[in-house]
Amino acid sequence: MFERARGTRDFGPAEMGRRLAFERMCDEVAYRYGFQRVATPTFERLELFTAKSGASIIEQLYAFKDRSDRDLTLRPELTVPVMRMIAEQKGQIPKPARYSYFGPCFRYEESKRGRYREFWQYGCEIIGAPTSLTEAEVVAFACAIVEAVGLEGWQLNIGHVGILNDILDNLGLEGDAVGDAMRLLDKGDFTGLAASGIDSTAVTNLQSLAQLNGGIETLASARDIITSMGVESEALDQLEEMLNNLSALGANPPSLVVDLTVARGLDYYTGMVFEIMVDELGGEGQVCGGGSYKLFHLFGLDDLDPCCGFGLGFDRVLLALEIQAEKSGRSEVVPGENSGAATLAVIPFKVDVSQVLALVSGLRAGGQPVLLELRERNIGKSMAWANSTGAQFAMVVGPRDIESGQVTIKRLSDGAEANCEMSAEAIGQTISSM
Repeated sequence: MFERARGTRDFGPAEMGRRLAFERMCDEVAYRYGFQRVATPTFERLELFTAKSGASIIEQLYAFKDRSDRDLTLRPELTVPVMRMIAEQKGQIPKPARYSYFGPCFRYEESKRGRYREFWQYGCEIIGAPTSLTEAEVVAFACAIVEAVGLEGWQLNIGHVGILNDILDNLGLEGDAVGDAMRLLDKGDFTGLAASGIDSTAVTNLQSLAQLNGGIETLASARDIITSMGVESEALDQLEEMLNNLSALGANPPSLVVDLTVARGLDYYTGMVFEIMVDELGGEGQVCGGGSYKLFHLFGLDDLDPCCGFGLGFDRVLLALEIQAEKSGRSEVVPGENSGAATLAVIPFKVDVSQVLALVSGLRAGGQPVLLELRERNIGKSMAWANSTGAQFAMVVGPRDIESGQVTIKRLSDGAEANCEMSAEAIGQTISSM
């Protein structure tokens, strides 16, 4: 037996219906927010990702050599390839640029529910406008997607790496020590932070920052804690401005938590950072994450930094929606997944099929989805086939129908029937009215 590779999935018609509906929804929201869709190759030069994340990342990649002995890899994410695309244009793009993207990514990781070796990512970047308003636009876009798709009970965690940088700089940390402290803070490991040599009073203050629980109103308490540490942070003012802009843009998450120790675990973030979390997914509960970052310096285009964007876990959002739909008893997972014109199964019976094809063509040209029966069999088997396809209506065309110019449309869900003229226009109107 040939089996699909571990960490990959097959998608049947029903699942693809959901995925296509969700992708269309993401694009519709992106269009409203002024984002333009771009695409990059599925494989890239290996050094593109080692330059960003170091050689250790190779263990997580599907890396290989081509026939010319070049080091390549299947892309593990989409942000850096978009940066590379812009760099090849020498940064000569309209600024600010708003790009969205979607596609499969590949990581050689432990395969489990919510974590796959082939996964899909939807995301965006705003380039050339390093402001708090840009950050608000990006977060509002992410919130608009998860709201539009009907995800319930999600939580927006938001912070600012600059605040932590200001504090750690004041503590005298430099180089790798800053990154190590960031990762410990992101994990909430204050024991490890104390063991790293940071002053116990500072660790206590950082823990107090981490324990603040609430929205923009917590910034006053945060300011008191930071001031007590002898730190003045412009980043805190920037975060407050960003949150005010976010509210004015109409973003209204079910839960918003200002978390000043959210560091996203990645060294290239420099400003606002955020995560969208869903309880139903447990340890894999993050469905979206992003913020402001610097990457263009890798390409010698420092003037384009910082940028702001996010990556949305397409598969995880769908998984969370499936769990929530199952709990609530909904049959539809993604709003609109079964939308569009109802499908009509056309069954030629004991007639020359050429007498039916022009009608089928006319129906399709008018926007009516049509499934044409391709096999000659009895009515019972043809109707069973029509039911199995998911078609909503069926129409048998026999000799008497051809002779009379009249046909019967049958609704498959309950057997209701309606007669009409055998023309594409009349059939379409009948289906719409049933």
